[in-house]
This record gives sequence, structure tokens and C-alpha cells, in this order.
Amino acid sequence: MTIDSVRGAPDTPVHAEPELVQLLTPEGERVEHPDYPLDLTTEEIRGLYRDLVIVRRIDREAVALTRQGELGLWASLLGQEAAQIGSGRALAEHDMVFPTYREHAVAWCRNVEPVKLLGLFRGVHHGGWDPAEHGFHLYTIVIGSQTLHAAGYAMGIQRDGVLGTDSAGATIAYFGDGATSQGDVNEAFVFASVFNAPVVFFCQNNQWAISEPLEKQSRIPLFKRAQGFGFPGLRVDGNDVLACLAVTRKALENARTGQGPTLIEAFTYRMGAHTTNDDPMRYRLKSDEEAWKLKDPIERVKAYLVRGDLADAAFFEDVEAEAKRIATDLRKACLALPDPTPLSIFENVYAEDHPLMTEEQERFAAYLESFEGSARP
Repeated sequence: MTIDSVRGAPDTPVHAEPELVQLLTPEGERVEHPDYPLDLTTEEIRGLYRDLVIVRRIDREAVALTRQGELGLWASLLGQEAAQIGSGRALAEHDMVFPTYREHAVAWCRNVEPVKLLGLFRGVHHGGWDPAEHGFHLYTIVIGSQTLHAAGYAMGIQRDGVLGTDSAGATIAYFGDGATSQGDVNEAFVFASVFNAPVVFFCQNNQWAISEPLEKQSRIPLFKRAQGFGFPGLRVDGNDVLACLAVTRKALENARTGQGPTLIEAFTYRMGAHTTNDDPMRYRLKSDEEAWKLKDPIERVKAYLVRGDLADAAFFEDVEAEAKRIATDLRKACLALPDPTPLSIFENVYAEDHPLMTEEQERFAAYLESFEGSARP
């Protein structure tokens, strides 16, 4: 299947977009792909629809909380739900995720409580979940650095000698199209390739690196970069939850069985702002956003369910009601999060005492004590 648009880099000939893997068209029609068969029950597809609706509602609530001054910042996933839910539901027990700061739906798939994500953006902790428990590392703000972490962790799995066994796991690193210009990402590609590490690189190409379009990041489709490093790459319809599931499932299985890394480029579109501090209307056209609304990941699954008489109105109403309840509970939980004590910033930084940090902690404690009996700054 090919996407219905053409793009070109400045001062270069316009070229047709390459083929991408698609199992569910924007109109909700199911299609087959010879390399990525996918056999799901009706309940499994209904479950994917439920995931998509709930994570979008969580995202919307977080944006509202930010606008109301309850969060310092929020990176919306609007439009990227299918890429994240599809890949997230492909993960197995022993796999380890290395996210950016936008993988809220993947966190949902790994049973990380949404309020813990909001706590990070509210500034009450540095990450409130146990990576080992969830197979989901803490959010990474430094662009692209998590790809090196994923490659290194994957090399550790490799050296554990478990590949090809029931205990085998793989790593998956999420990043955006802008991150592909970072040195860390390219270094991670080198390590993963030469050591044949069990890692999947999942690039959510939402076509905007903050305010810079894809054309200023690369003159070739991003998935083709993998060829230069010596491992396979492919492009998938990032708004197709079924295709994202099938493609990621196969790439992870290849990694777990010792077949090395894969680069997946999920071709999608960032429907909202880069973060709540951004105004996308200053640098992109409203018409592009309207065109991508026709490819909405939730609406195409809904169309498929309706077309096949696989869900009735009561099902959709129940999902919407559940999403609303989750959002209401999330708001209450967020507002109830206690503020940390000033000295708690020094906790859980090092496993053992560190002389320099101990000195800094003592100085800060003395500074706070100097305000006792008067209003603190």
C-alpha cells in the first residue's frame, strides 16, 4: 500500500512516498500483507479500540491540566495512538522499553499508572515507577540518548545467553524523526548492527521535529538509513494499529531469536503541538492537519468494527464512559499528589553516599533552616 501524498526536500525533485505496510485502510477495510499476517479475534480488536480511546482521553485530560496550571508541561500523543498501542501490545514479558517523553500509550500497555506519568510533569518526582517491574524505563528528555541505553541493554541480554529460549527478551527504543539527526541514535545503530544486538528501533515519524519539517532532517525515507548500517528497515502506516502490531511483533521475535536489530519507521502525523509550550499554527498549514484527520487511527478501527458488525452502539458508548471515568479519576489523583519536601531532590540519586552530593545537601539544608521563623523564599 502507498500513502496518498508526495513530498520533496527543498531544491530537489518531488518524489512519491515509498510503499508502507498497511493492514487496515483509513476507510476501515481489512487488507492482507504477505510478510505480516495477523490473526486476531474480535475481542482482541475491540480491546485495541478500547486502548486507543482511553489513551487519547488520558492525553486530553493531561493537556487540560496543563492549561489550568496543574502540570508544568505535557507532550501530547494525539495522532500517534496507533503507533504506540500497536507496538506496545506486541511486547512480551521479558522485553524492555526505552521511551522518550511521549510514550504514554506504551506506558499504558506496560501497566504504568497514568498518574505516575503526570507526577513527573507536575514536578513531584523524577519518575514514579519501577522500570524492572514494568519493563519500561523512565522517560528520557535528552533527545536520542535512550537508543544507546537500549542498544547496551540488548547487548547485555545477548551476553546472558538467553536468546532463542523462553526467557529471551528484546529491547525497543522509541524516538521521533528529529532524533534521527542526533549522534547518539546513529552510534546506537552502529553498536546494534556490528554486535547483532536484539533491539528494535521504533521511529515515530510524525513529520515535525518541533518546528522543523521532515525535509530538513533527511533527503531519503528514514527507514532506508538502516541499510547503511547493515540491518533491515521498513515503513509502516503509523495510523494503522493492526499493521504496527504485526510489524513490531515480527521485529521483536526476530530480535529474541538472534536475528539482530530492525528499524521501524511508523509514518504518522503529530496532530497537536510538540508540547503544550508550542504553537504549531506558526509553522505548518491547517490543511495538512485536516487531511490527516481522514486517517485518524481510532476512526478507522471503529469503521472496521461497524463494517463487520463486530460491535454495536452499546459497546462504543461503554468504552467512552469508561474513558471518561478513567480521566475523572486521573484528575483527582493528580491534584491529590503531595508536594515533595525540598531535600527529597537528593534522594535516590546514588546507591551509596556521594561526598560532593552530601556536601551540597548539607548546604541546602542549612540554607532552608536560615528561614525558620520567617517566610521562606
